[in-house]
Amino acid sequence: MERWRKKLDDLTRQNMRRSLRTVAGMQGPHVSLDGRELLMLCSNNYLGLASHPHLIEAATRATVDYGVGSSGSRLISGSMELHADFEARLASFKSTEAALLFNSGYAANNGILQGLFGPDDVIFSDELNHASIIDGCRLSKARTVVYKHADPESLESLMITEQPKRRGRWVIVTDGVFSMDGDIAPLAELVSLKGRYDALLMIDDAHGTGVLGATGRGSGEHCGCLHQIDLHMGTLGKGLGCFGAYLASSQVVIDTLVNSSRSFIFSTSLPPALPATAMAALDVVESEEGARLRQQLRSNRQVFIEKLVAGGCDIGESETQIVPVITGDPVSTMQSAGKLLEAGIFIQGIRPPTVPDGQCRLRGTIMATHDPTQLEAAAEKIVATVDKGRK
Repeated sequence: MERWRKKLDDLTRQNMRRSLRTVAGMQGPHVSLDGRELLMLCSNNYLGLASHPHLIEAATRATVDYGVGSSGSRLISGSMELHADFEARLASFKSTEAALLFNSGYAANNGILQGLFGPDDVIFSDELNHASIIDGCRLSKARTVVYKHADPESLESLMITEQPKRRGRWVIVTDGVFSMDGDIAPLAELVSLKGRYDALLMIDDAHGTGVLGATGRGSGEHCGCLHQIDLHMGTLGKGLGCFGAYLASSQVVIDTLVNSSRSFIFSTSLPPALPATAMAALDVVESEEGARLRQQLRSNRQVFIEKLVAGGCDIGESETQIVPVITGDPVSTMQSAGKLLEAGIFIQGIRPPTVPDGQCRLRGTIMATHDPTQLEAAAEKIVATVDKGRK
């Protein structure tokens, strides 16, 4: 106990200790925290679907019809018709032969990489990939080769180096939208490389599904190469507003994972209300309302970043609804986050190991349901607060 306590004390002294904040009520553009209403600028509820009436109705109806739990893993007794129905719908949405549900994005990336790749294989991984991908690479026991962030030339150089000792399969793994920077992977270039070097391409589209592309099919659609991606991983808890994760791919890949993915095999399946709710989310995404929400999201982002950039804030390479404000060190970052909380803005400070040393930031996330005038006002407060924090 003393060693753990000392470690926590050390984190506190370094301004690196994390703690939980509990919000009351539904997730929306505003939340209640400690009895105060705050503007929510740290939610992944990009389209506002977490409180959408169509999703709430679907969850309620499925709970009445199917109960609150599945009571087993998919291979024992917990594979219910709603799971299969949603997997078929998702495969159609991503233009693949099949799909498989996982209980979270972390479980999906762990289970996919562990279940498909092994010691003879090589995983080429972007240096800023999500922690769940990094841990999945470790679990797979494949050789992991890390390439410079979003740099196809770096990747190709490494592939050339690896070619003479090749024994097994190769796979390129990347976030579609990078969760801390808001930039988009160069998927068209990665598709070209995977064809040239006989590799597979896997994307984690957690932050792109529902949001990017003309019809919300994600980063692949946005980059014009949806059908050239071999492994489409994503989550249901961000743009789609509910919970869970998936892989959409070929039938042979899905069948292999059913027989080899430990996080799939040894987990109780998602409650039946969740795939029902996710199907309702796809209804919205594929509708005229979904198109309007995506347009509003883009418009809201533009309003927000124009004020930040005009005020001298560094937003890095952001291209999406994820907008970092680079602050540098942990102390000024957390001071700024605390001042903004007092001013009615809930935005989180992000520190190592989530981001590299010297790259601390306020991670802003925009929602389609935000009021543009409130975003303008929030951006002005951020500009003033971050400037003070840097002095």
